[in-house]
Amino acid sequence: MQNEHSITICMGSSCFSRGNKEVLAIVKKFLAEHDLEKSVFFKGELCTGNCEKGPVLKVDDEEFNSVNPDKVYDILAKYFNV
Repeated sequence: MQNEHSITICMGSSCFSRGNKEVLAIVKKFLAEHDLEKSVFFKGELCTGNCEKGPVLKVDDEEFNSVNPDKVYDILAKYFNV
């Protein structure tokens, strides 16, 4: 089965120090809870080049900036209509 969507999380040191470690865990949990693990390709990227806007999360071609643990679940729920 080919992935229908992709999520990319910046794993650069700036984003990671601003909270992407927690965002990473929340994205993994969200995908598991909503049975999306097979339809969403989830990957890390070393740096998106937008350090001043971090933490950065991309869903398909849409980029979300200043993503924190409090916002990420709402972003994903809205994007995936759950």
